[in-house]
Amino acid sequence: MHSTPATIAMPVETSGNFLGYLWRNQESRAVIIQVVTIAALFALIAMIARNVAINLEAIGKEFSFDFLWATSAYDITFSPFIEYSSRDTHLRAAVVGILNTLLIAGCGIVLATILGFLMGIMRLSSNWLVSRIVYCIIEFTRNVPVLLHILLIHGIIVTSLPAPKQAIPIGESIFISNRGFFVPSPVFEEGFWLVVAAFLTSVVAVVFFRRWAKKVQDATGKIYPVFWISLGIIVGSTSTVFIATGMPLSWDIPELKGFNYKGGMSLKPEFLALWLALSYYTASFIAEIVRGGILAVSHGQTEAAQALGLRQNRVLQLVIIPQALRVIVPPLASQYLNLTKDSSLAIAVGYMDVVATIGGISLMQTGKEMETMIIVMGIYLTLSLTISTFMNWFNRRMALVTR
Repeated sequence: MHSTPATIAMPVETSGNFLGYLWRNQESRAVIIQVVTIAALFALIAMIARNVAINLEAIGKEFSFDFLWATSAYDITFSPFIEYSSRDTHLRAAVVGILNTLLIAGCGIVLATILGFLMGIMRLSSNWLVSRIVYCIIEFTRNVPVLLHILLIHGIIVTSLPAPKQAIPIGESIFISNRGFFVPSPVFEEGFWLVVAAFLTSVVAVVFFRRWAKKVQDATGKIYPVFWISLGIIVGSTSTVFIATGMPLSWDIPELKGFNYKGGMSLKPEFLALWLALSYYTASFIAEIVRGGILAVSHGQTEAAQALGLRQNRVLQLVIIPQALRVIVPPLASQYLNLTKDSSLAIAVGYMDVVATIGGISLMQTGKEMETMIIVMGIYLTLSLTISTFMNWFNRRMALVTR
């Protein structure tokens, strides 16, 4: 009899074993989780979009941005950058709102940074009275909602200041009233672009000079009066070109005509209230960040600098602040973002920002809730990402360079 040869069983890799191997592998498992998460997210977005489309169709609406080219038919009392009237489109009203938002955010960030650094340094003052006063201001401001600060400042301006006919004059060209601060506005004449070009050129020259002076200081220890030389370059070159071109700049002075001032530039109570309230409210948080950053610098750094004979202001400028900035900058970015987003409270005092224009009056007139909210959210998202990108770049510049 012939015996049949025994068949050798070969291992067969099934799909289940292969998937199990992928799941057990750490790298492939991470990829699988990310792919599944993204797919679920897109599926959720698609489901929401489909539901929105069905609901809009059911009530006879269509998803469209054509309303942006329709006449807005409402006034905006504060438009310092571009001309606007009620005959313009919703798109132009949105642009005015965006510019007003950028104005309040930019001015607020600048003033909040200055106040925050000053209060943070004063908070560490050896003078007990100064330190306690700043401490009380910070604690009061931080523990009261920002909306109440805005309403408080607006109420003080509107109720405490006199009417335009009894406006408080500062010199002969500035007038303070409950309808705003009236100040001269510049009128740029022909040839002024040469002055601007001279100013920008001098700024570039100052940047190169500061870098050169730092290299000389690192190499030889010689210290140049960088601030005064830089100031002389900018002021001297700009003034020379300004005079040589025949001083192509004049001023439009506000004048009282009837019940209000005409001409010049008017800083409305709504803008002032929002700007000041957001600035000192955010500055209170920045002050604590600055205080923490300065305290994070070893006291031995201060003692070493003083042992070299540096004055206290130079110790702060050259030793403490540069090192403290590495701790200060990351949380500082969060405060800038908070200030920008808190500017949406402008509608509480009638300041016409992007929320009040395209997200408020335009929404109510057109009934385009989805479209207007998408525009508003997109604008704030863009602003937030821009601020975050810049602060991340600045943080990398301030980081320690290691080998």
